[in-house]
Amino acid sequence: MSIEIKKSLKPVKYEDALKFMEKRLLEIDQNKSNDLIWILEHEDIYTAGTSFKENEVLDKSVEIFKTNRGGKITYHGPGQLICYFVINLKKGKKDIRKFISIIEKTIIETLKFYRIDTFPDKDNIGIWYNDNSKIKKIAAIGVRVSKWIAYHGFSININNNLEKYNAIIPCGIKDKGVINLKDIKDQNYKDIENVLIKNFISNLKN
Repeated sequence: MSIEIKKSLKPVKYEDALKFMEKRLLEIDQNKSNDLIWILEHEDIYTAGTSFKENEVLDKSVEIFKTNRGGKITYHGPGQLICYFVINLKKGKKDIRKFISIIEKTIIETLKFYRIDTFPDKDNIGIWYNDNSKIKKIAAIGVRVSKWIAYHGFSININNNLEKYNAIIPCGIKDKGVINLKDIKDQNYKDIENVLIKNFISNLKN
């Protein structure tokens, strides 16, 4: 498996990222390009997946960008690591559930490197942290599959502004909160993207 690793130092507009991924998907489908893992940040934006409902927007003044990924509504912004990918599943068993499990495992292993224990939830997609018996989301996952090529990605909250989530019902889940890594453990996360990429590639190859 040949994977291009792309890292953007400046924030990338959501629409630009989407166009880039969709173009790469077509190129991969035509065997003209390699798979992609792309690390970036977005400026403030609320994005809504294919299963979101209007009543999940609590602050009607915020602008919502409707997208074609799976899942509901979430927030992206500074201090949040975004990992996008365009990965050809035709080379394997065409197993979407297994691919989601690879993403979950990658995030959990990466956070364990920083001595933070997290877990998936079969009923609520994403990665979760037990904060004094309150279950809070640390990472959101949104995937779309077209022509058996998986794209979009996941986000990990590092030191982003959590108050931004008050405008929405994050991922449509009312009874759980949102947290970031700095609130869990105030340490240096500077190298987290490299740990993440290493784990992701390793899990994709297994």
